[in-house]
Amino acid sequence: MTAEPLPERGDIVRLVDAFYDKVRRDAVLGPVFNPIVHDWDEHKAALVRFWASVTLGVREYRGNPMAVHRPLPITDEHFGRWLGLWRLTVHEVLPPAQAELMYEHAMHIGASLRYGMGLDRSRPKPLKLPILGVDA
Repeated sequence: MTAEPLPERGDIVRLVDAFYDKVRRDAVLGPVFNPIVHDWDEHKAALVRFWASVTLGVREYRGNPMAVHRPLPITDEHFGRWLGLWRLTVHEVLPPAQAELMYEHAMHIGASLRYGMGLDRSRPKPLKLPILGVDA
């Protein structure tokens, strides 16, 4: 059995575009991020660098996600919603094995951020997305 190849950079670009378009419109996440992100194109480019670094090991991203997220009014509900939207989106954009790989990365990143922000130390609880009817 041959392992499915990693997503390519173009796949990550499409994923980031699709996901953050949802975040911007989301009733839970939008109010947290829309007021602080003044240039979504620039922000998405940084997120492509982040996800490419995580997934492809290209070491392009030079930011500090913990420092960026720590001052925001983020709760466990936000993490659950973020994971739910991410899982939905990765399965819309990527083949199943690549989607699950990206979801696993997101769960680890979310757990690390939650720990660093002093939130619930248990595993994040992805929320049901009632509008979309998807369990994350």
